[in-house]
Amino acid sequence: MWGIIPAAGTGSRIQPLAFSKELLPVGSRFEGETERPRAVSEYLVERMVRGGARKICFIISPGKSDILEYYGARAFSADICYIVQPRAAGLCDAIFRARPLVNASEPVVVGLPDTIWFPEDALAELPDDRLSFLLFPVERPEFFDAVLTDAHGRVREIRVKQPDVGCHWIWGAFKMPGSVFHDLQDLWVERESRDEFIGTLVNEYLARGGEAVGVPAGSAYVDVGTLHGYREAIRLLAETPAERAGISVAGSRV
Repeated sequence: MWGIIPAAGTGSRIQPLAFSKELLPVGSRFEGETERPRAVSEYLVERMVRGGARKICFIISPGKSDILEYYGARAFSADICYIVQPRAAGLCDAIFRARPLVNASEPVVVGLPDTIWFPEDALAELPDDRLSFLLFPVERPEFFDAVLTDAHGRVREIRVKQPDVGCHWIWGAFKMPGSVFHDLQDLWVERESRDEFIGTLVNEYLARGGEAVGVPAGSAYVDVGTLHGYREAIRLLAETPAERAGISVAGSRV
């Protein structure tokens, strides 16, 4: 399974930094008996590997060679590769640059490298045979991509950063067969590559008869792309698993 990580953004909400935002130190890890700072994107890489990814592709901008230097060719038992996105042009443009690497018969999972979420093994709950979204409850869904589902978990619509979305569930990662990844990329090209967000593209995919499911397996989600989110991520990592179960984005409880 491929894990695709879009990491070409400028990180304007948390700049200025002397390095890529994906390498922002959040928490720590041990190398033997030595404790070292941990880059925020490591949490996603680790979760992808726990979810079954054996190959990770970072989509980076020309100025983000520090990500390549940090991860090299392997991390958490997964092989790492890199594709350059010449300029920041949205999530769809970023992830579909990985199409030449993805075989139609293998699953693909996509996540955001400036987020931390729990439980760590939640990606294992997503099926391999259809487009699926890992859902998290949040206090302010209007800041994210809210996912509306029916009583059977089928996705009816994704509302991208809209007020009064009607639910508290947002996607934090998504997974699909390689064949669906190819279909979405073909649809995006057909629509003249105008979709910046995956939500608007998926809405058209659904309107044309495609199917997707939402899996509410997430319990806590923090966007570390702002200074406030950074502080909340530190707090989240200090929580016990039981305490995390009641925390949503920015530390609010739902």
